[in-house]
Amino acid sequence: MRVGRLGCRMNPYYPIYIISKGRGHKKPLTCRELDNMTVPYYLCVEPQEYADYAKVVDPRHIITLPFSDLGRGSIPVRNFVWEDSVNRGHKRHWVMDDNIEGFHRLNMNMKPKVTSGTIFKIAEGFVDRYTNIALAGLNYYSFCKATDAVPPYYLNTRIYSCILVNNELEFRWRGKYNEDTDLSLRALKGGWCTILFNAFLAGKVTTMRMGGGNTDDLYKGDGRREMAQSLVDQHPDVARIAWKFGRWQHVVNYKPFKGNALKRDPKVLVRDGVDNYNMRLI
Repeated sequence: MRVGRLGCRMNPYYPIYIISKGRGHKKPLTCRELDNMTVPYYLCVEPQEYADYAKVVDPRHIITLPFSDLGRGSIPVRNFVWEDSVNRGHKRHWVMDDNIEGFHRLNMNMKPKVTSGTIFKIAEGFVDRYTNIALAGLNYYSFCKATDAVPPYYLNTRIYSCILVNNELEFRWRGKYNEDTDLSLRALKGGWCTILFNAFLAGKVTTMRMGGGNTDDLYKGDGRREMAQSLVDQHPDVARIAWKFGRWQHVVNYKPFKGNALKRDPKVLVRDGVDNYNMRLI
């Protein structure tokens, strides 16, 4: 019987992959933060950009991709790191956007910035207590206001930007737009669960405020409407398009997945007195 790893103060057990493109003129924000926290990671870049990134990031962190400019957004590299983590013998892997400027702990409506990788380890330990979590992740700092009462995590919703992926999931990344929502929905429709942590948060810079990445390819012209419509085409049973906050967006109904129940792993022993950071075991 394995003992739950929730209380361990150490770096994450599963590998972290950061995806970046067109931002090699300075160290990507996520790399900067993980370096400050002394958390190990891999930065995945296309071969023609390696020299630029190697000037600002320790080359020992860099994985050079075997392809470039495929015109499919981040999908090819997301699937590449999935297989890379499987080949390294891991059950799960983290995949993160490159524009996360800080990681935080939400407690008593305060959101202090963390200085170690403990929150990743805690999230992993909590997720590993269950057998049917496909995706887990950290909510955005800006989505948990200091004046709001939020639970430690949301169950069965979209996971984005800072994602812990179960390598046993039968699906893979696809399409070009809204890949995080699409994968979340396919997992939920397949009977899996997802967990979006509010207890642990990622402070992300809005993609459209930064150059590089997918900004030029996916957000120019009428790209926002095309992005939203693509998800409706993939999931017309639960998604619709709407004009909100001055732009076109997709709106998803997650109520059909409320019945997806978490399943405890009987092989994981949770000792009495373990502090669950107010996260209730189901």
